[in-house]
Amino acid sequence: MWCGAISSSKLSFFSKLYQRNFCSEVFVSRLSHYTTEDELKKTFLHFGKIKEVRLARDEKTQRLKGFGFVRFESDTAAEKAIKGMDKRIIQGRLIFVEIAKSKPE
Repeated sequence: MWCGAISSSKLSFFSKLYQRNFCSEVFVSRLSHYTTEDELKKTFLHFGKIKEVRLARDEKTQRLKGFGFVRFESDTAAEKAIKGMDKRIIQGRLIFVEIAKSKPE
């Protein structure tokens, strides 16, 4: 059998490579520069319990960059938030919500 010819370590590597890893953090882009973390939290709260909300800021000016992250307690809540909030208008702006990508190692 073909699978028998592959060692368990190689099979584990390939299954990890092709497995879709869903995480509990979402990336929210095209936010108004006047959005606060509290407003963002209230917007996403009805999808599930939230662990953390972060808005990106310029290091020098501390001005908001127009995107942020919402970390939920569960993957299911994050998935619901993506389905429910992607391409919605918030504070007069069309926002995009997608799974947060991890930083390269």
